[in-house]
Amino acid sequence: IAEVPTLAIDLVEYSENSSVLNDEYIAHRLGLIPIRYAPDGSVRGGDCNQAFLSHRECVCYDRCPRCSVEFELDVNFDKVNPTRPDQERDLGLTVTSKDLVSNNVLVSPAHFLNEEEQDRSHDEGISIVKLGPGQHLKLKAIARMGISKEHAKWCPVAVATYRFWPIITINEEACNMLTLEQKQELVDACPDRILELDEITGNLVAVENAYEMATFTEDLKTAQNAMKKRPEDEDFVTVEHSTDKFVFSVETTGAMDAEEIIMSALKVLKDRLNYLAAEVEKLKD
Repeated sequence: IAEVPTLAIDLVEYSENSSVLNDEYIAHRLGLIPIRYAPDGSVRGGDCNQAFLSHRECVCYDRCPRCSVEFELDVNFDKVNPTRPDQERDLGLTVTSKDLVSNNVLVSPAHFLNEEEQDRSHDEGISIVKLGPGQHLKLKAIARMGISKEHAKWCPVAVATYRFWPIITINEEACNMLTLEQKQELVDACPDRILELDEITGNLVAVENAYEMATFTEDLKTAQNAMKKRPEDEDFVTVEHSTDKFVFSVETTGAMDAEEIIMSALKVLKDRLNYLAAEVEKLKD
């Protein structure tokens, strides 16, 4: 994932900045705004690797549409304020990612992760700076392709975690020796609530999404050890880690969809392995 290429603002040219934040601070905030590339005919954030070149590999002198995307931002408080509702005219004007105008219709800032976040937000995008009377911010921002190994602003992932896939086994024969109260005690003992009582049979069963919820089962093990007549008796319920399966969770910044990130990361891994295999073959020769 650290080598999945994405777009991020890498250069900022200022024409006017009379805000309370200095140029470097605003440039840093602009660099952390996720930039989404949506292929023609798609609304999903896609892999930009085939659409753009790294600026180090491009043959242009400075920049061109093949290796960069230009965003323009021009917000003047005194010009915008008369168009605002009367109750907002005494408040500061928030400059957001919505004010960035791209010269490429396929590339835009990822203002929100989804419609639900957009509905909850009080702003129209990612806040950059607030302007007051007499203040003006005008700049040109250049987005380039890169990877997060070079800088975190190119990272398409906010959080990436994995955990083992649980194998839940219920010993029906042993559970038949328990009373309903004891079975309910086992249900209540597990903090992840991976067990429930069947309303018809009264048997212990795993809940529908138990495999997504099971993370901590020590309390369950302690509770059933206390119910055993002998320490060497079999467990009523066992939760083990699968050795060939795990759950991988990816939360994106909005620059790319999670599925696209995984597929792009697998492509990077495949290319690395092919390169390694080729180098090994050279050593054999």
